[in-house]
Amino acid sequence: MRRLFPLMTLPVLLGGCASLDRAAHVATGFASHQLCSATFVSKVDPETFYREAIAPTGGPVKSLISHRIDRERGEVTARFAGLAESRAVYRGAEGCLVEVGAPPNPPATLPPAGPSLLPEIAGPEPVETSDPAIRAALDAAFTETPGAPQRATKAMVIVHDGQVIAERYAPGYGVDTPMIGWSATKSVTNALLGILVRQGRLDMHAPAPVAGWADPNDPRHAITPDNLLRMNSGLDVGQSLTASARDAFDPSTQMVFEERDMAGYAERFPLKFAPGGDWNYTNGNTLLLSRIIRDKTGGTAQAVLDFAHRELFDKLGMKHVTLEFDATGTPVGGSHMLASPRDWAKFGLLYLNDGSVGGERILPEGWVDYSASLTPHSEQYGYASGFWTNRGDSGGARYRIKAGIPADAFMARGSFGQYVIVIPSQHLVVTRFGMALDMRNDLDMVARVIKTVISTLPRS
Repeated sequence: MRRLFPLMTLPVLLGGCASLDRAAHVATGFASHQLCSATFVSKVDPETFYREAIAPTGGPVKSLISHRIDRERGEVTARFAGLAESRAVYRGAEGCLVEVGAPPNPPATLPPAGPSLLPEIAGPEPVETSDPAIRAALDAAFTETPGAPQRATKAMVIVHDGQVIAERYAPGYGVDTPMIGWSATKSVTNALLGILVRQGRLDMHAPAPVAGWADPNDPRHAITPDNLLRMNSGLDVGQSLTASARDAFDPSTQMVFEERDMAGYAERFPLKFAPGGDWNYTNGNTLLLSRIIRDKTGGTAQAVLDFAHRELFDKLGMKHVTLEFDATGTPVGGSHMLASPRDWAKFGLLYLNDGSVGGERILPEGWVDYSASLTPHSEQYGYASGFWTNRGDSGGARYRIKAGIPADAFMARGSFGQYVIVIPSQHLVVTRFGMALDMRNDLDMVARVIKTVISTLPRS
């Protein structure tokens, strides 16, 4: 899902294939959903967003993709070369949904906001830094390099000791603009699971409560929520880590943009390897965890929203959050939460402060260390439990540390350069959001900003 060029081109190149219809609908589902969220949730200029975040994925066939926005009805329709059409609808508190099959239940409503336990991290206006080094680093982070892939940085927020010390926003974006987290959403799913564990409602190391795997003779019965969170469940449900010419037909991508019941789709897949025996990053794992959260909190989108706001978002003072859902009321917890960059920073502060806020424990003791601990078999990349980590020996950690991100850091990370980086040793949280199109999603630039910020901090 990092680069969707193959999703747009393969329907043309492989005309006549049995999977042509699904591949084409993945492309239109992606375009309609993301443009709907940008228009009605983020409220940014849709044509600029389309040009920066959707059109580049179309490559030489982008002219074959069309879209129509109906503001009165709250809908976005995308079409691809007469082969496919998808319609995404805005559902208020549930964000946007691509309509597939039977109509969904009536949308949930936003619950009344509860009190925040986290002191406010900044005033209403963007915080300008007086430090020339940080200012220069932010200038560079928001500057396009001629001949280089698009950077399209839209927001950066730097929080030290619980207060914003510097932030920057691109034109059309501000402190209240909700921004898509892509796979940074997986870290929010981690938090919701942690709350259920603290409440005694979920055991991460018992067989996952998935009805289709209840038979002890089913080899998938051995899969635990821990396996799902660490991406070592063994399920053969595609992969969501890298882009390739097969992505238009990858099950994990079809699940997000073409399935009405995303977790139900993932549940049906067989094992590729024994649980815990290898590592494979796929959104199918996280969608199954998302349905477990739904079922444990009441079985509906409304119950999930009530739980997430009461137990997490409101306590952190996250005021501009939209968690999106599939048609069965399961949150799309692998990729589709939008929140303002400051709200994402507040989420990072929960993990910086060992899972507590305002003297109240939100996550179980030890949960943060568990979340940041390296998963065996992920050593090429450095994956933990819903977070990416610099802890433990991994190729990804070595690269990130060399680039300037400290060894104790861990991060929520999403496609196209969405970052919430937690650095306990420096009492620092850094968020970056945008539409980067390079292979590393502008990680090197983010690391340079972090290195600069650390160099300016007072030494204890």
